[in-house]
Amino acid sequence: MRNISLIIKQFSRSVLLVAGLVVVGLTAHAQTDAAKGEAIFKAKCTACHKIDVRMTGPALGPQLTEETDDAYLTKWIQNNQALIAAKNPKAVKIYNEYNQAGMTVFAELTDADVGNVITYIRADWKKIQDDKAKAPAGGTVVAEDKGPSALVVWSLLGVIVIAFVVILVLNKVIATLERLLLNKKGIFEEEEVVVVEGEKAPVDKLAIVKKLLKNKKLVFFLVLCAVVGLGSFSWITMWNTNVHQGYQPVQPIKYSHQLHAGAMKIECQYCHSGAYKSKHASIPSLNVCMNCHKVVKTESPEIRKIYDALGYDPNTAKYDSTKSKPIQWVRIHNLPDLAYFNHSQHVTVGAIKCQTCHGQIQEMKEVYQYSPLTMKWCIQCHKRTEVNGKGNAYYDSILAAHDKIKKGEKVTAAVLGGIECAKCHY
Repeated sequence: MRNISLIIKQFSRSVLLVAGLVVVGLTAHAQTDAAKGEAIFKAKCTACHKIDVRMTGPALGPQLTEETDDAYLTKWIQNNQALIAAKNPKAVKIYNEYNQAGMTVFAELTDADVGNVITYIRADWKKIQDDKAKAPAGGTVVAEDKGPSALVVWSLLGVIVIAFVVILVLNKVIATLERLLLNKKGIFEEEEVVVVEGEKAPVDKLAIVKKLLKNKKLVFFLVLCAVVGLGSFSWITMWNTNVHQGYQPVQPIKYSHQLHAGAMKIECQYCHSGAYKSKHASIPSLNVCMNCHKVVKTESPEIRKIYDALGYDPNTAKYDSTKSKPIQWVRIHNLPDLAYFNHSQHVTVGAIKCQTCHGQIQEMKEVYQYSPLTMKWCIQCHKRTEVNGKGNAYYDSILAAHDKIKKGEKVTAAVLGGIECAKCHY
């Protein structure tokens, strides 16, 4: 009995040890959720930090790769001012390196939240490094939809020209054969020449034209070509009505995406914050510009326009609301009222990159409409874009609703998103 009880006791200890390790493992996994960390990072950190580029603060990817003390990082993010006040060597060094510019205190973030952010930053930095290693020497090649080839158009024009030449040659051959037959029968056609005072009358210059107009086949062919040509021109003109591909208006401020999104590598959603959470991408307010341009390149004529619009005096660093006025930006991308487009559905749910619709925006000094934004163009994209529903809350809800329908359970329109504002108010 004693042996049996000892065996049971040892077995129980082993089971408890394994269970404890599993719980610890699951807890650690729950505390380092990269997806939750990404949401927190985009909401609270992107104003001053990027993962691979130094902005107001350091590039976090290499910084967190060098710094492996997560406990210190948690304290720094939650309350860096306390560490500086306590004369922590690491904190004081960073504080002095960035001109004693204090970092925002995020006391509302729990240890788990900070752990999620750290996990996301390290994972994304590793992904960036892997992508650079896999990329070809000349850079990433982006496939461009060039539309239908011009070969068909030139082929049709070639057929028309060849047909016209064939008709002229056949008419010439027929006329020659008719003359030969008349000569063989002894009937000669002589052109009537009118003699006036010993001189020949002037030749009729329209004689050839009149002769060609008598050829019914040639006239029919010319009329057919005219109808086809005018019809094609009218069709192309109507088809391209309200298609503004390549439209590039002059804006009141010369804002370079090539500099900000390209050289400085500022995330699109830092300025266009509505793209991932609403229908509209939204035009950034001038306060977003002032996050940087209070201290960066303050003497530029274009920056001066921002100051004037805000009523901001750079000498006193104060705003005068009586002098403020809106910037009259010129809208580039316009959709008809009958078309509904939701940015968040494409950016967040569909994971579509901005460049898919707007082109290589990071290379444009002045933005222009890259895509035609026609119904055909949208349908072609929808046909070739694969939907990835794994781990997507939206598609999970749809699958759950389908399972209820199969079981005969009640499913209302609300379950399928029928009470969302955008279903009716767009």
